Amino acid sequence: MQFSAIIGQQSTIEQLKEMVDNNRLSHAILMIAKEGAGGLPLALAFSNYVVSRSEQQKPAAAPVMGLFGEEVAPAAVSSHGAELAAQYIHPDIHYSYPVIPRKSGDKPISTDYINEWREFIKQYPYGNVYDWLQFIGAENKQGNITASECADIIRKLNLKSFESEYKILVLWMPEYLGNEGNKLLKLIEEPPANTLFILVAENESLVLPTIVSRCQTVRIPPIEINEVAQALQQRAKLSAEQANQIAGVSEGNYREALQLIQHAEEDWQSLLREWLNSVLRTGPVAQVKWVETVSALGREKQKQFLRYFTHLLEQSIRLRTMGEDNLPLTGTEKDFAVRLNKMCDVSRIQAITQELDKAAYYIERNANAKLLFMALTIKLYHIIANGAVIEVQ
Repeated sequence: MQFSAIIGQQSTIEQLKEMVDNNRLSHAILMIAKEGAGGLPLALAFSNYVVSRSEQQKPAAAPVMGLFGEEVAPAAVSSHGAELAAQYIHPDIHYSYPVIPRKSGDKPISTDYINEWREFIKQYPYGNVYDWLQFIGAENKQGNITASECADIIRKLNLKSFESEYKILVLWMPEYLGNEGNKLLKLIEEPPANTLFILVAENESLVLPTIVSRCQTVRIPPIEINEVAQALQQRAKLSAEQANQIAGVSEGNYREALQLIQHAEEDWQSLLREWLNSVLRTGPVAQVKWVETVSALGREKQKQFLRYFTHLLEQSIRLRTMGEDNLPLTGTEKDFAVRLNKMCDVSRIQAITQELDKAAYYIERNANAKLLFMALTIKLYHIIANGAVIEVQ
């Protein structure tokens, strides 16, 4: 992974490069990036950059004499280490991540899954921990970074480097360390010479405060929506209209954008129009029929539908405050946002958004879809008609 493969994040890339180029590299860096913002790709590219720069900065070798007294030119600067890093097989770059026992009683460490890890980061560099655990067949098992893993990290980083000036640890999802992370505190605080820790987290509040306090924090913002759209056109070969729509809904989360592509053929707008018509015009029979339809979609599609509705509500508020020229919407979506504004004022839109967020939360936790969407339908009616939320038990 190189910086050129990163989607957007140019200011963060420049910040990371300057750390190395100006000799301001901290021994421990904590990257905070929400899902889909590119925290892991940035960490992988950064480790590659550190290795490459250390090779380039090696002093040139002096000319040597050949066997017959002739002067032999020194070897050119090697790029061997950078090539190894790009393939994730550099002997001085170590990776740590949540894993599961292969069988009962195992004490798993990251190295047990190194082949799967290399394949995963090549295929899904913007994936989250759920994607990774499913990739290794975890199903419902909980991943962890175990005490055995911490001991293995300490052992590896106390070895002499083989290829590079630096020994590097890329630790993905330190949220999964738990109290075992305390075993690493002394190593992070007083590491061996030329040792670099790169920690990549999504939720800073779940990382041990004692670890956070020992790291230089780099906060990575969501990817700009136009940069997500551009990446979708170039990498996923979407049309400009499809890319803009999906980028708008994903709100800078490239993983979410890739998930949305799988449902790009879904006509969420027609489903939403049918729902609102049943709520405000056609009545209970149409509502029951609609609930039956949406209940059969499955959890992922239900969540995507609610997310799409939330997206349109957000755009309708932006339409009120910013005007039509500043909205990244297609013609039909813009028309829908205008109609939503005619139906609801800002307080009603906020109330609907809160109910949609709650519904998505309950779907994630296996709520009964028919009961949930029928209750949501009733609430939607009372919010739009009366400006009130009726709690349905």
